[in-house]
Amino acid sequence: MWIADNWKEYEVIDCSKGEKLERWGKYILLRPDPQVIWDTPRSDRRWKRLNAHYHRSKKGGGDWEFFDLPGQWDLHYRELTFRLKPFHFKHTGLFPEQAVNWDWFSELIKGRKRPVKVLNLFAYTGGATLSAAAAGAQVTHVDASKGMVTWARENAVASGLGDAKIRWLVDDCVKFVQREIRRGNHYDAIIMDPPSYGRGPKGEIWKIEDQIYGLIELCSRLLSDHPLFFLINSYTTGLQPAVLSYMMGALIAKDKGGKVESQEIGLPVSTSGLILPCGASGRWTGDDR
Repeated sequence: MWIADNWKEYEVIDCSKGEKLERWGKYILLRPDPQVIWDTPRSDRRWKRLNAHYHRSKKGGGDWEFFDLPGQWDLHYRELTFRLKPFHFKHTGLFPEQAVNWDWFSELIKGRKRPVKVLNLFAYTGGATLSAAAAGAQVTHVDASKGMVTWARENAVASGLGDAKIRWLVDDCVKFVQREIRRGNHYDAIIMDPPSYGRGPKGEIWKIEDQIYGLIELCSRLLSDHPLFFLINSYTTGLQPAVLSYMMGALIAKDKGGKVESQEIGLPVSTSGLILPCGASGRWTGDDR
């Protein structure tokens, strides 16, 4: 498992009975987590000293209950600053487990002896975009939500990357890739973090099990002659690490060579010493580094 264990301001304190107790800077949040099916004693005193609690509804979705939480606050990871806020369906605007991937590809970018062009699809609030840009890459950031792209740009400014080489685009990711193929554009690295299910700006339906293989195939056509890496993240139960490896092996490594690795990603739990599973990632690394 790849573990995001370099955080200073974020921490999974404890997990029990379908919920995880987290420290986000100086604020304590309690949120549901479907992986937490064990029932252990809630001994840490912070279980009763919450700033906010997200309650999941039996009908789907849920609601935040606030005790003492600002509408927005900052969280830092290395040189990056993220503007966080309680968002719909339990989110805060950041997935801390992805830091393990940020560290991985940042080192690859820094080690490259020539400029690196990165395409980040389903780019959300820009964690991967900012990490790549801070490492020196030129990044194209694509997300179907105008609000998410605006949020990502705010994070860039907060991180001192307001003038970085980042192209911000509100677009359907599949249609954007198709247009880039027709234009003859290429990228040295591709990152994708597709949702399990979603809709594009014009109502386009995205279902990952039906479309991920085709999207990887399309994206493989955008890779440059000497690509650096390809990263796929999945929070969908059916897309296990082995499945990610098989797809990347068949669609990328077969043509480009290089190395394919896939693992679960996770976060350390301070109280128990366990690792909380948080999805899976597939990594392809090119030979030209």
